[in-house]
Amino acid sequence: MSETKVRRSRTEMIAETTTKLIAAARRSFAQVGYAVTSMDELCAEVGLTRGALYHHFGGKEGLLEAVVKQIDQEMGAKMDAVWYSTDDRWEGFQLSCQTYLSLTLDPEVQRIVLQDAPAVLGQRLRDIDAQASIAYITEELRVLMGQGRISETDPEALAWMLNGAMMDAALWIAASDNREDALKKAQQSLAMILNGIATKH
Repeated sequence: MSETKVRRSRTEMIAETTTKLIAAARRSFAQVGYAVTSMDELCAEVGLTRGALYHHFGGKEGLLEAVVKQIDQEMGAKMDAVWYSTDDRWEGFQLSCQTYLSLTLDPEVQRIVLQDAPAVLGQRLRDIDAQASIAYITEELRVLMGQGRISETDPEALAWMLNGAMMDAALWIAASDNREDALKKAQQSLAMILNGIATKH
């Protein structure tokens, strides 16, 4: 077997191993929670050694981070689908922000991203969210300012403020006794904030 084929085979094996571990962890984190999930049982379920877990993720916390990143990417894809469902750029931006809040009602998002992850990952959770969102939001706000759709200010500062407000609102919704009612209130408040930065025509 050529060196290229061997290298490709190893790459594929690593990808398959990490995919199995992430999928199994995601199921367990969603069903029983992070604290109760057993790494030994998880590894046995997918036919891998505990050493494989530590090699690829550094431990249970690293595996949670990988699961959170996967869910975050899926949430981003859903927000993008709404964002680009309209030709009106400002309308799409607003719909995308509201969609982010609505995704907090997803049981998997609630359990893994908004309940377990903050307690385990702490500031790292906010870093993950920022890495996925800030640059994208900043550029979109810059474009909207250039089009005269929203008031002029520093787009990066505004991106951090909007992103932080939405994330804290999501955490509040997940912790509420009546999540649907909390979502409704949060979306109304978000609409008021977004209307406040829109230019008047």
